[in-house]
Amino acid sequence: MGSADVELAGSLVRAAGELAARMLADGLTVEHKTSISDVVSAADHAAEELVVSRLRAERPDDAIVGEEGTSDAGGARTWYVDPVDGTYNFLSELPTWCAALALGPSETEPPLLGAVYQPATDELWLGGQSHPTTRNGVELAPLVDRPLAEVSLATYLHPFTLGDASLREPLLRVMGGAATVRMLGSGSVELAAVAAGRLGASVQANSLPWDWLPGAALVAAAGGAASVVPVDGQRWHVAGSQQTVAELTALLSG
Repeated sequence: MGSADVELAGSLVRAAGELAARMLADGLTVEHKTSISDVVSAADHAAEELVVSRLRAERPDDAIVGEEGTSDAGGARTWYVDPVDGTYNFLSELPTWCAALALGPSETEPPLLGAVYQPATDELWLGGQSHPTTRNGVELAPLVDRPLAEVSLATYLHPFTLGDASLREPLLRVMGGAATVRMLGSGSVELAAVAAGRLGASVQANSLPWDWLPGAALVAAAGGAASVVPVDGQRWHVAGSQQTVAELTALLSG
């Protein structure tokens, strides 16, 4: 992963986010996928096609996996594309959504690079294994260790979680240990905020690679920890300072 990849990733997420924002302003129809809150629009598809078409042209040897269905085989590297992360917020005209992209060897290995662009705040986040995390070109201060009891925790609670003890009980344990809890509705926006120290930590169950890898790269490149913790058949995606992640891991494990 080199500087050309960083520049390309930043250009792609900015272009995808700006396209989606323009399409939203012009009016969009909505389709439902798995539930009333799991939505997709023409902007999701158009933004993914924009990113994928450029990657196919500029990185023809790499694989590409997109939330909206792209699945291109390739070599040792894979790009993970989330054209609109936080689509429910996006379609509800809430500002917490973004375009996100990650580059990595695989979905189970640490990402090489993450890129997140939030149009509502005009913030472009870039970070990876050879690129300290930046916001609009300015390097972030390294994350400082703090106990969970002193920081905010970002997570997500879907109604189906309430009936599954293997999801509910670990989540209640970590929520109970935090200073306060926030649910913003966009995993990549939350993880960018963790990397910047705006939020203390993030915990999500069974995140998909395009929801996890972009932000995980940002947190790790800011000096934090981003890890996957298996507990009772669930995979918990945990990010924050080294100290906070250690405490969260212990709480999840009971």
